[in-house]
Amino acid sequence: MEETVKYQPKDYKSDQHVRWCPGCGDHAVLNCIHKAMAQIGVDPKDIAVISGIGCSSRLPYYMNSYGFHTIHGRAAAIATGVKTARPDLSVWVMTGDGDCLAIGGNHFIHAIRRNVNLNIALFNNKIYGLTKGQYSPTTDKGFVSKSSPYGTVEEPFIPAELAMGARGTFFARAIDVDLKNTTEIMEAAARHVGASVVEVLVNCVIFNDGIHKQITDKENRPERTIMLRHGEKMLYGKDNNKGIVLDGLKLKAVTIGEDGYTLEDVLVHDAHTEDITLHMMLGMMGGDMPVAIGVIRDVEAPAYDEEVEKQIAQVQAKNPVRTLKEHLMQGEIWEVK
Repeated sequence: MEETVKYQPKDYKSDQHVRWCPGCGDHAVLNCIHKAMAQIGVDPKDIAVISGIGCSSRLPYYMNSYGFHTIHGRAAAIATGVKTARPDLSVWVMTGDGDCLAIGGNHFIHAIRRNVNLNIALFNNKIYGLTKGQYSPTTDKGFVSKSSPYGTVEEPFIPAELAMGARGTFFARAIDVDLKNTTEIMEAAARHVGASVVEVLVNCVIFNDGIHKQITDKENRPERTIMLRHGEKMLYGKDNNKGIVLDGLKLKAVTIGEDGYTLEDVLVHDAHTEDITLHMMLGMMGGDMPVAIGVIRDVEAPAYDEEVEKQIAQVQAKNPVRTLKEHLMQGEIWEVK
């Protein structure tokens, strides 16, 4: 009987010095990824970590696995090729809000639409950090930056809306300071068959310090976020006495015991329902509503790489193996003299 190898987080760490700024949220995410991989138990030699360009895209250097630090915005495209050629590998994409949603936006949405079996970690600090503080596609409207000295005039992308609009089968959100839940979310993403997207809200201590503070601080977090778990009531708050209910065609945050609302009125999270309507509304919450953390959507659908592999096998089964000469000599042949 073959003995199962038990991996530890350290088995996935490289010997390279981590070069992110002290206090950067990326450190925490790297730690969670190491822990999640150990929980899954995939051999490091069966992992490929692909990245584009940006602070988050340095992550492959810090992995004891195969890796590829590619070019700006092209991580999802190259990872698609890796997974299609080697469907046996566990393929991870490390990308940022600039790398993924600006120059890489087209590759991102099509990897999701195709449902390629990739684990995409989207580090969202709402700024270009590596290129020194320009606003990004997720930067809030009106934000003053080096490239918007009078405030941005653009509405930002909301990654949940974009991913689900591209027919995403898995979307989750995590925060850098919550290591336990972030590790759990990364593990769930890795176990999902198809394109999994995990948006991680990370802090850039140099160019956008405190951008997520209103929801990530320990004092604010219980009231400003809601941790969603499949099959459980959508409850939150310091005393767990608040919940999400459906009010007509909209979601509403209520306090249990006030205005006639009881625990029975609070919605139960169903991450596996194919209908995208409620998942989209949960992913879009903010402002007066708590920000949804956890696995928001996790549904089954055929994965691109698996379908390609099946198709190749079917074609090969119908066509006998031929030598090169046989291939060249098949069909009509002319002799030129």
